[in-house]
Amino acid sequence: MHKRWMSGVMVGVLLLSACLPVCAQQAPASDGIRTEAPVVVQGEQPGPGLWLVRSGSHELYILGTLTPLPARMQWQTAQVQRVLANAQEVIRPPGVRLDADVGIFRGLLLLPRLLAARDNPDDKTLRDVVPPATYARWQVLKARYLGNDAGVEKRRPLFAAQALYVAAIKKNGLALTDPSTAVIEAAIKQHHPKVTVVEHTIVVKDIKSLLKEWSRTTLDDQACFDNTLAWIETDLDAMRARANAWATGDVAALRTLPPPYRWEACRNAVTEAGIGKRLGFADAYAQVRKKWLDAASAALAANRVSFAVLPLTDLLGPDGYLAALQAKGYTVLAPDADDASDE
Repeated sequence: MHKRWMSGVMVGVLLLSACLPVCAQQAPASDGIRTEAPVVVQGEQPGPGLWLVRSGSHELYILGTLTPLPARMQWQTAQVQRVLANAQEVIRPPGVRLDADVGIFRGLLLLPRLLAARDNPDDKTLRDVVPPATYARWQVLKARYLGNDAGVEKRRPLFAAQALYVAAIKKNGLALTDPSTAVIEAAIKQHHPKVTVVEHTIVVKDIKSLLKEWSRTTLDDQACFDNTLAWIETDLDAMRARANAWATGDVAALRTLPPPYRWEACRNAVTEAGIGKRLGFADAYAQVRKKWLDAASAALAANRVSFAVLPLTDLLGPDGYLAALQAKGYTVLAPDADDASDE
């Protein structure tokens, strides 16, 4: 358990995984940023329904998840629970994790060094490492969403961007909590389907040396920082619209709204750095994608009913998992398709 805990903390430090949307009119605020209207959707909501992948009489149901979602939404889970009650297999979302061979005592001793890895090398602040014009934009957004937080000024742009993002979505009445997790775990405990874990593991032999190297590494995270500022400046309306569309089951809107912020620039800042390439992050996501598609094909061959969860950002689009499954010859039905509705 302690090894998994340390690995989870490391992933939080080394990766910003795939993270991440019709509201009232807004009036300009005095700082030049529009005042966000509260999220319209509250109370019980149906969610987007399930995508259906068929191979003959065998079916794979896929729930597309989204973050953030309305903080006061209550998801109606009857359809998902019915499918899970009949599923012979549940495929977990694909992921990349670090496996660090440390015990509880060594792990706790390393924690202060781990937390320090969020900060810029050589005691530099954000003012020192980002262009003046970008820093001026940061100051406006920081005052609005983070207030007088002095500690965030020491962080690398990558982690300062993350802190600002979390504060912005909270102020917009949204939450990062995934409501599907508890429902799926309860169903697994009750019905005991086969559970398939799809992940690519990177083993770290000497975590202490890794953290020391990380603390001295300069990341190319200016694009991450700038893109996050631009997203908060321009995309909050779309973010709320996506969240409402997911909650109300408006699949057509989910297809047509601008795609969520995908954090590629932030992820690439780590995976394309020397330390990231040496650990194998550059190839990890391609490998885990292939593993998931192989697991889906195996489930469709073996089971009458299977269930899987994927982020909508990975599920939809010409390069998404659904397109890849369709290219393999499977029939794919959206939640708003007539056949899927009948089902």
